[in-house]
Amino acid sequence: MDKGSSMIGYFSVNVSAHNIRLMISSRWVSRLLLVAALLCLGKSYWISGKAVVAQLLIAHAWNQTLKTGENTKPWSWADTWPVARLIAPDGEKFYVLDSLSGQALAFGPGWLNQSAVPGQKGNSIIAAHRDTHFQFMETVQSGDIIQLQNPSGKTYYYRVSSMEVVDSDHQKLDIQHHTAELTLITCYPFHALNPGGSLRYQVRATLLENDLVTTD
Repeated sequence: MDKGSSMIGYFSVNVSAHNIRLMISSRWVSRLLLVAALLCLGKSYWISGKAVVAQLLIAHAWNQTLKTGENTKPWSWADTWPVARLIAPDGEKFYVLDSLSGQALAFGPGWLNQSAVPGQKGNSIIAAHRDTHFQFMETVQSGDIIQLQNPSGKTYYYRVSSMEVVDSDHQKLDIQHHTAELTLITCYPFHALNPGGSLRYQVRATLLENDLVTTD
């Protein structure tokens, strides 16, 4: 074999080996990307699945409370329990938890337990995140009806009287009212990219007698 053939063969072998290494590297990169995508997808489904299961457990706990009249934790290590069921004007149903902790608000609206018990005199205050459970507040209008069911099974009806934006740094909540009222609170603006500001959107509603309200 002459030198020319040897050189051609040498470069052919090296080019082939280089191509093989590139193919192997590409396959590993593809596999790693696939694994990463599956992990992200799996995490997304895990979070969604966990939220669904949590709501089922909270609903079961509320049904037990209605039967027994006793506070029932949705799972053994929970630091909160459902104290009311809220029905929004659009018919969406939410279980209100006995806490405004970050963990509780991840699963549902929370009741400020220093405020009035739903149906009693005073201002009953319930808060939730703007991008999850209280999204509906953006479309609430004056005159809308909000329902609250208490642990004894009695449902109270509140008619929306006002909506306003307040600065929580300068305006404090008033929980001492002579009439029975409901205040729903969430962060504002609804579509803000950066959460954590001091603005809050408040919906105020006044308790009505059950026979004054007609529902479907």
